[in-house]
Amino acid sequence: MKRSDDRILTTHVGSLIRPAELLKFLDAMRKGQPYDEAAYQATLKQTVAEVVGEQAKAGVDVVSDGEFGKHISWSQYALERLSGFQRRPVPRDANPFNRGADRTRFPEFYAELDAKDGISNPMDSICVGPVTYTGQAALQLDIDNFKAALKSAKVVEGFLPVAAPSSVIPDRKNEHYKSDEDLQTAIAEAMRTEYKMITDAGLLVQLDDARAAVTFDRMVPPASFADYRKWLEKQVELINYALEGIPEEQVRYHVCWGSWPGPHTTDVAFEQIVDLVLKVKAGAYVIEGANPRHEHEWKVWKQAKLPAGRVVIPGVISHATNVVEHPELIAERIGRYAAVVGRENVIAGTDCGFAQGPFHRRVHPSIMWAKFEALAEGARIASKQLWGKAAA
Repeated sequence: MKRSDDRILTTHVGSLIRPAELLKFLDAMRKGQPYDEAAYQATLKQTVAEVVGEQAKAGVDVVSDGEFGKHISWSQYALERLSGFQRRPVPRDANPFNRGADRTRFPEFYAELDAKDGISNPMDSICVGPVTYTGQAALQLDIDNFKAALKSAKVVEGFLPVAAPSSVIPDRKNEHYKSDEDLQTAIAEAMRTEYKMITDAGLLVQLDDARAAVTFDRMVPPASFADYRKWLEKQVELINYALEGIPEEQVRYHVCWGSWPGPHTTDVAFEQIVDLVLKVKAGAYVIEGANPRHEHEWKVWKQAKLPAGRVVIPGVISHATNVVEHPELIAERIGRYAAVVGRENVIAGTDCGFAQGPFHRRVHPSIMWAKFEALAEGARIASKQLWGKAAA
């Protein structure tokens, strides 16, 4: 994993807004309509190459494939790569999206947000058989398309974002294993195949884990904070179990608070879980830092000791607002982290992905690219301040 040795490097969380020419194929897939497989494969390869080139043009150093090869969301895509799951309709009164302390406090707001986002009754994901990894071909296609794109792009490094064990197929139900813990262990073992294939290909793997923090909002109350901590401790154990045999320096671990554009008044404080986050055996920790509910938490790093050799990738631009951050503000945010963990241990990033799924984006595509340009300019300003004009 590259570090900010002589300037602040830039990156993001991974998921990018899909272009229209790719979406027409993905729309046919989700509707069960016929489509030209050869044309889809050609379009996928072309759009991955284009999005990698656009990231490089905007000034992003450590790039992704935009998650263009995933047909569902950042977490539900695993349904296409794991055996043992069955989908069933969910009654509205059992909709998992309707749970959470934030939703309980602001029901009218969330009713409007859900209507705007087009959220309907989801499908339950039921484990009805042994969980094994079956997505080797799909993943290899992602790897091949991405590596081909990297060959012609002037970037520092490439990563592929995938779901952490606790975020794989959220709200899943178990009808096969003796216990939920047995199911979680099976998922961790299966996902190790995905993680290892990515790192064996010479790429960085990023484990996305929104559920690590969001579960607090879903669980407390009625459960206690101690119950939540116990749950999170187990998830960290499972992550490290899934990462066995994979070099830490090739792993990024992303934690966010769901990052939906809501109040977030019941988010767990980062200082209450940072010790557990740091137990994940990763070379970099990708943490929200730009939104107004969590920006102040850069101060947590004054007390939390970053393990030697590891890197913090704080969000210094938001994916959830169409306001483009000023480069001076971005540089200021970068400087805060550099002052407490060391400039070489900071890579400037985003709070979360700009698209939570193929059809669910947070900003207009033109604004996404403007934000990346601002991110790169802010990093250049911060580099001048931290290393001097010669370094920049």
